[in-house]
Amino acid sequence: MGLKGSWLHLIYKTATGSRKVRLLITPIVALSYFLFALLFVIFSFPTDRLFGFPGLLPPSISSVLSIPVIFLGLFLAFWSVLHFIPVRGTPVPFNPPPDLVTSGPYAYTRNPMLTGLFILLFGLGFAFRSISLFFIFTPLFILVNVMEIKAIEEPELEMRLGRKYLEYKKETPMFLPWRDLR
Repeated sequence: MGLKGSWLHLIYKTATGSRKVRLLITPIVALSYFLFALLFVIFSFPTDRLFGFPGLLPPSISSVLSIPVIFLGLFLAFWSVLHFIPVRGTPVPFNPPPDLVTSGPYAYTRNPMLTGLFILLFGLGFAFRSISLFFIFTPLFILVNVMEIKAIEEPELEMRLGRKYLEYKKETPMFLPWRDLR
């Protein structure tokens, strides 16, 4: 079994195993992911300086654009998280709900929380006037997440939820409700 198979097996075994272990691992994984996302923002500052990139937009326009974009990203991410509470699970793959969540934003896209995070990063690109955050690091972060979802998360969901997830996956776009990125 390769690294991908080992990682997939670990997530599956943990997700279907002891609740105590899941509760212990969840905050560690959530914090690690938050720090991973934060690194993309942090690396954009020296990159902008290193390449001498000008500000993305004039400050007045950046301010006006950043607030609604950041708010939309946060709203979508928090709305998504709220739909895990009634089913006693978390968005962390090691501690998922026992059943597939298809309510709220999950009725329109399979990964609305990530969509919210991507929107948030674009909003931060406006707020910080960072060309590299907007055009390099956010798209790179999206790419890394798509690769992880396709390689690890979706196969684990297929193992754990079977046909129910396969049907949901076929009917529901990955990120954008109006764009099919299956």
